[in-house]
Amino acid sequence: MKKALALILVVAAFSTCCNRGTTTTTTGRPTVAFVLKTLNHPFFVDMRRGAQEAADRLGVTLQVQAAEREIDVEKQMQIVENLIQTGVQALCITPSGSREIVSALVKARDAKVPIIVVDTRVDAKAAADAGVRTETFVGSDNYEGGRLAGEYLVKVTGGKARVGILEGIPGHETGDSRLRGFRDAVKATPGITIVASQPANWERDQGFNVFQNMLQAHSDIDSVFACSDLMALGALEAIAAAGRTGGIKVIGFDALDDAKKAIAAGTMEASVAQFPSEMGRAAVESAVKVIRSEPVPPDIKVRLELVTRHLLKPVSLLVTKIRRAGWRVRRSGEASTRRT
Repeated sequence: MKKALALILVVAAFSTCCNRGTTTTTTGRPTVAFVLKTLNHPFFVDMRRGAQEAADRLGVTLQVQAAEREIDVEKQMQIVENLIQTGVQALCITPSGSREIVSALVKARDAKVPIIVVDTRVDAKAAADAGVRTETFVGSDNYEGGRLAGEYLVKVTGGKARVGILEGIPGHETGDSRLRGFRDAVKATPGITIVASQPANWERDQGFNVFQNMLQAHSDIDSVFACSDLMALGALEAIAAAGRTGGIKVIGFDALDDAKKAIAAGTMEASVAQFPSEMGRAAVESAVKVIRSEPVPPDIKVRLELVTRHLLKPVSLLVTKIRRAGWRVRRSGEASTRRT
């Protein structure tokens, strides 16, 4: 009897060991983990929705987790490590820190869990130094989005503006790329002067505080580029508090619903629209292909659009290939027309 019991325990332990990293559900469906920066932001809520739609369609189990705050890199690292221990078969992640997250991704590498990076790129040098390989990157071209915003500002101001910039978190690839694109777009226009540029860390309240101080120090600011709509909306509140609503052109990034309402009301000039639900969908689709040993491209671009009240010449930034072909704009609140 004792020998039989010992044999049962050995078989059970062996089974548990062998099943680690293969399936984590009793239904036999593969499990994909999706670690977002936060779920307290409409952008990432939309991304989760697209990911879940793809998971349901493809018959996989999706585990979505996120830190409370977008800037909480340490919490995100803990989440990644905990999910890897559960034996997930693929990891999709929007890194809160391009360099900091690499140490957690090493754990995924060691567990042979394929990595799909979404929205914010992992620092290439840090990943290479750590021996971390990612399967693909899914996201918009943030540099092109920043340049799109800068070119539009030049156009609507007639090439004359005194600009305040609200940056993201310094050193984070997403905000840095948008900032570079914007600066490159306006630097050849002598009438455009950037009078102040400060971080507001992606947050609405910081957007308000930082821009309020900026306005007090530079009362001649007549235009704002915010690297995200939450910061742009904070700037709008600071503009209203200063009694200058409608007197300062504000361009944001993400085309959140509140931003589109402000554009329709005429208090905000424009916003660069990303499509986070498409990012979530493409990320899960890529994860499933990798699980099935199917090839995926190293870079999957998701389209960008400029949302404004005015119709201009069209611009096309396609999903798989970015091609500059003039302006593409849609009215706030109208359905977008996709180019095939």
